[in-house]
Amino acid sequence: MRVRVLSSGSKGNTTYIETKEAKIIIDMGNSCKYVKEKLKEMDIDPSCLDAILITHTHVDHIKGLKVFLNKYDICVYCIKEMLNDMDYVSNYHFIDSDVFEIKDMVINVIKTSHDTPSSVGYVISNNNSSVVYITDTGYINKKYFSLLKNRDIYILESNHDIEMLNNGRYPFALRQRILSDKGHLSNYDCSKYLANFKGDKTKYILLAHLSEENNTPDIAYKTLVDRFKEDNIDIPKVILCKQDEETEVISI
Repeated sequence: MRVRVLSSGSKGNTTYIETKEAKIIIDMGNSCKYVKEKLKEMDIDPSCLDAILITHTHVDHIKGLKVFLNKYDICVYCIKEMLNDMDYVSNYHFIDSDVFEIKDMVINVIKTSHDTPSSVGYVISNNNSSVVYITDTGYINKKYFSLLKNRDIYILESNHDIEMLNNGRYPFALRQRILSDKGHLSNYDCSKYLANFKGDKTKYILLAHLSEENNTPDIAYKTLVDRFKEDNIDIPKVILCKQDEETEVISI
């Protein structure tokens, strides 16, 4: 598998994943031009994508989708309710089961908790390799813990530092929304979950969807490292995802 986060943050989220047979994008929260340029830097023809998987329909996850689909006829995989916010999508496949396949990819669906009618995360597997992708959720349900343990790559939301958020300039109602069970994972929550999930196979952790207002890469990184050290957990390679900047290409 090859994985690259093309952009992650409150202004746009797009991630590319490929196996030997399949090429997909998770979310299309950046402009068509931006995504096309980043794919071509990897020698990927956008028209060769097999699918675009949508996690939810907030603008920072589908902003570039309409223009992209006008240029490229790619099948959009989504929950049925999501289509209400994407009436321009004509080539689609409804996700109506907990697991489905795209060529040689096996994709497990993780229901997340966010302030939108439907939101999901994904575990994408190919042979003995797998990547977890979860952002925009107030918590992760314990029923998924066994499925999420000991994966190769974790792309997990580390949205905010609680102290920065509470002492920042966001109005009370917005702070409450972010901190709620339908909001976003804090650095603390992210590190707590990853300390539970990380296993011997885990090679990479990508901290995603960092708030530009209520977080910093240094604080997010330190929170994770401190938790792992406290629990005597070996620290794999940690990558801080950025807004409008791609990560390195990860191959497993």
